[in-house]
Amino acid sequence: MDTPEGLVVPNIKHCEQRTVWEIAVELNRLQEASNRMKISSEDLRDGTFTLSNIGTIGGTYLMPVIMSPQVAIGAIGQISKLPRLDKYGNVCAANVVNFSWAADHRVIDGATIAHFSNQVKQYLENPSNMVANLR
Repeated sequence: MDTPEGLVVPNIKHCEQRTVWEIAVELNRLQEASNRMKISSEDLRDGTFTLSNIGTIGGTYLMPVIMSPQVAIGAIGQISKLPRLDKYGNVCAANVVNFSWAADHRVIDGATIAHFSNQVKQYLENPSNMVANLR
């Protein structure tokens, strides 16, 4: 998280057990604590996966580096409107975003990251599918 005092990387514990709403509430708590420099050491340790949104500061692409002892990191760029072809071959404006991933291949193989990336792509292109799978 970009803060007035520099970058901090807190993490949300047990995401798999939380609803999207609970994750959003926790993310807001972490952002507020980080901005006030009141983030706890507990909030900074034991992460397994980092998701970096460089799009919020205008970035479009990043080659992310894993923070040990985490096993993977993803980076999301800024959404851009670019010309693309529709299914009929006509040029149209499309929202495009770059994602990039890095993983520790001692823990996660490339195929697993590729499947994960494809699932993220499907959810972004068809948000109703993601909503249907919420807890």
